[in-house]
Amino acid sequence: MLHLSTGTRRKSGKAFTIVEVMMASTVMAFALSTSVLVIMGGFRSIDVARNMTLASQVLQSEMERIRLMDWGDLHALQGQQNVDLATVFTANTAITSRFTLVRTVSDVTAKVGEMKMIVLQATWTTTSGRSVSRSFTNYYTKNGLYDYYYTLARS
Repeated sequence: MLHLSTGTRRKSGKAFTIVEVMMASTVMAFALSTSVLVIMGGFRSIDVARNMTLASQVLQSEMERIRLMDWGDLHALQGQQNVDLATVFTANTAITSRFTLVRTVSDVTAKVGEMKMIVLQATWTTTSGRSVSRSFTNYYTKNGLYDYYYTLARS
């Protein structure tokens, strides 16, 4: 016959203590918050990469448009000007409202009247509010680069 004492209670090893549950909850909260931060950082990086690619396309398009100009039209583009993307690139307002394109055309000091330096700078604001810019620099000569270097080499 088995006698059980009414005053003693047997401990069961099957349940978690409140301290163990709190520790597990803390670890889970830390893991979730860290994951959210990493995902947000990834989305910011994707946004910057996407806009960097789009800015490069805008700059390349404008540089090609300028490259096809003759010397007289290019000479009229002196100074710094904002370029209207709706007329030279696209009418898509999602792009034209996001990017600002500035074109600077100046004479090369050693070759005034013969060579121009063209700087295009695209600027935009990221989703986190940071301003980012990308620029292209190109040189344009009166009779073409081939003619310029050829006559330079002969002299």
